[in-house]
Amino acid sequence: MSDGANVEVRHGADGRIALMTLNRPEKHNALSIALLRDLVEACHQLNRAPDVRVVIIRGAGDKAFSAGFDLVDLASGDASGAQLGFDATEAIDRLRPVTIAAIQGHCIGGGVVLASACNLRIAAASTRFRVPEIDVGIPLAWSGLPRLVRELGPAITNELVMTGRPFSAEEAHSWRFVNRVVVDDLLESAAMKLAETIASKPRLGVFATKQQVRIASEHIVSTAASDMDRTLIASAGADAESRETMRDYLK
Repeated sequence: MSDGANVEVRHGADGRIALMTLNRPEKHNALSIALLRDLVEACHQLNRAPDVRVVIIRGAGDKAFSAGFDLVDLASGDASGAQLGFDATEAIDRLRPVTIAAIQGHCIGGGVVLASACNLRIAAASTRFRVPEIDVGIPLAWSGLPRLVRELGPAITNELVMTGRPFSAEEAHSWRFVNRVVVDDLLESAAMKLAETIASKPRLGVFATKQQVRIASEHIVSTAASDMDRTLIASAGADAESRETMRDYLK
């Protein structure tokens, strides 16, 4: 188990499968600065666990995978969230084991970005996704835009981010953002069955496939320019209309 209070990691009996839980159910697993730090450290620990082949990432409870960046930290003006969010997303993307996002309840903003960094995604039928950052008064950061463009395409990314409208698990499946949609009660077992199938395969071939797909994805749409996120967030803080939108949203 990881030492981070906000992220729990448990290893299966044979050590091949690990379960990483975003563990703030009372806050709908909102991504606080403390949780993001714990998430980066949990990924470092998993990369040092030689037997782990698959990591299932989920949110604690049944109400949310994650409600996105914690608005308390956003309102505090702590500028480290933009960098830590990017670091956490990259840490998931660069995990040595294969990652499966098991998504339930609400998956909002930064939660969508974290899920997009996983290799595979399974959603419960009742899952509701939303990317509301513009409604909050800030641009989507954490390498979210390039990741969504390569998963969803430019037109759908533009629509979802510019309008902030919610979308269902079935819509996400039709766009190939999630691999499959399952009845809510079967989410855990479906994720575990997929993890067991992958963990049973020869390690070399699986890890080589993960690495080659990651490299190919970077060639399609690179996340390298996402170090501009901090500049964009700072620009929102200096823009009168964005500041007013943020104040109204946080009321």
